[in-house]
Amino acid sequence: MTETEWSIQQIGKIAGTTSRTLRHYGDIGLLVPSRVGHNGYRYYDQTALVRLQRILLLRDLGLGLPQIAEVIEREASEIPALETHLAWLRQEQDRLMRQVASVENTITALRGGERLMAENMFDGFDHTQYKDEVEERWGEKAYADSDRWWRSMSAEEKAAWQQQVSDLGRDWIAAAESGIAPGSDEAQALAKRHVDWLTGIPGTPAAVPGGDVKAYVIGLGEMYVADPRFGRNYATGAGGTEGAEFVRDALGVYAEGNL
Repeated sequence: MTETEWSIQQIGKIAGTTSRTLRHYGDIGLLVPSRVGHNGYRYYDQTALVRLQRILLLRDLGLGLPQIAEVIEREASEIPALETHLAWLRQEQDRLMRQVASVENTITALRGGERLMAENMFDGFDHTQYKDEVEERWGEKAYADSDRWWRSMSAEEKAAWQQQVSDLGRDWIAAAESGIAPGSDEAQALAKRHVDWLTGIPGTPAAVPGGDVKAYVIGLGEMYVADPRFGRNYATGAGGTEGAEFVRDALGVYAEGNL
């Protein structure tokens, strides 16, 4: 191995992914190793590292592996493609920094017993960012109902709802890291909380009378694993999709037994 070549274990650790994922990328032709040693070990050079960086960036945008392959092949020139990614990352960085400032201001106000200013609390929280996707999946009425519900809430109600979401995500991660089984009592209690939360959101199939709640819950579980935008909410310290897979499996068990 040279100074400009890394083993699959090294790349997995550096990139926050797993050797299994990298092997899968290689098997489907998305990230072929630069060479394979006589012992079967896979090694990657700088060109492969740049390609992996692009793959992970596109995955964070929510693209599936087939779409990622198409984009990379279409945008063969690396520098312009990375410049486009960089522009998006800077926009996302700005949005996240505005969220950080909003939350810090809320904490300061709460600690000081000050009056919360609703207009300052949700800078960077754009609940409309998934509008097109929601309408495509579940129809315009679904988005309209959920949007009306969100706008009707007071600042305190919105903050409480966001805290509920945060608590649920934290508890899922803790459960996944504890090593309990998806079908255990603890995991199933979390799954019930999750379903109760979903049924409280107007516009979702889980909240519509007569809706196919079971299929919706199972489908969401699969989406948590497939879509990094949602899967990162359940990312454990080990990284990868293990946390999202735990949530998916627990929801699946709950749905089969209770919905």
